[in-house]
Amino acid sequence: MITLTFEKNGAWQLGVKTEKGVLDVAAFAEETKTERVPLSSTEFIERGDEGIRALQRLTDRAITEGTNHFLSEDSIIYGPCVTEPQKIICVGLNYRRHAEESNMALPEAPLLFSKFNNTLTGHKHEVKLPVLSNEVDYEVELAIVIGRKAKDVEKDEALTYIYGYCTANDLSARDLQFKSSQWLLGKTCDGFSPVGPYLVSADEVGDPQNLRIRTWLNGEVRQDSNTSDMIFYCDEIVSYISKHMTLYPGDIILTGTPEGVILGYPENDRVWLKDGDEITVEIEKLGRLTNTMRK
Repeated sequence: MITLTFEKNGAWQLGVKTEKGVLDVAAFAEETKTERVPLSSTEFIERGDEGIRALQRLTDRAITEGTNHFLSEDSIIYGPCVTEPQKIICVGLNYRRHAEESNMALPEAPLLFSKFNNTLTGHKHEVKLPVLSNEVDYEVELAIVIGRKAKDVEKDEALTYIYGYCTANDLSARDLQFKSSQWLLGKTCDGFSPVGPYLVSADEVGDPQNLRIRTWLNGEVRQDSNTSDMIFYCDEIVSYISKHMTLYPGDIILTGTPEGVILGYPENDRVWLKDGDEITVEIEKLGRLTNTMRK
């Protein structure tokens, strides 16, 4: 299943991507007097298999019977595909060639840091450049979305705790990030975690360690790699984190970025993101996510 969120009446609404367009779940459920259908991304994920089945039945009915509640993607304002995670956990230096371009040793265990919900934004939204930073960078990342409560999970079971995946951009203010030994300041500026456009269920993705992953800056390819270059794979990451803290449905894990970030360029060749720059990040099977930087 492929879901997304869009703005309607000042709130983020749940939609399902279909060949007929985006189904406005709440509007069709109200029209057909269908009860117990999840109406938000949070509720959808939290209700697990039962929520998936309810949403699939509603979608199948809409396709079969027809409705004017299918929306064109060109007409909607996208939201973050997951709107209310309890946690946003990030893994640093998790691609071999990215660690090499950064002149940093390969980590012996996942290097974790966090972001907050203020960083979330959606496809086609503008992101404000921080006033106190002059060194903002892009980072395409595969995002894991947890599907059920996970605590002390073993690696061989870890993938069963994942609902699905989405494309993410871990925007980073490098001058703030390295102002101290803690990376938080450079990672948590408003809008610094675009996610989407779609949340794709794990069954549609298949092997998360064999996905092409790319970034374009103003149409120029900057990152082009594969998730197979990860140092710690998705199952290892989920297992590792779950043994230190409980993961809950809707939690987002950003799994690291491949080589090609601005920080990896020779110092004299680094041209940091500026007003008007358009960044597009894409992961195979998950879709393209575009944002524009603004002063």
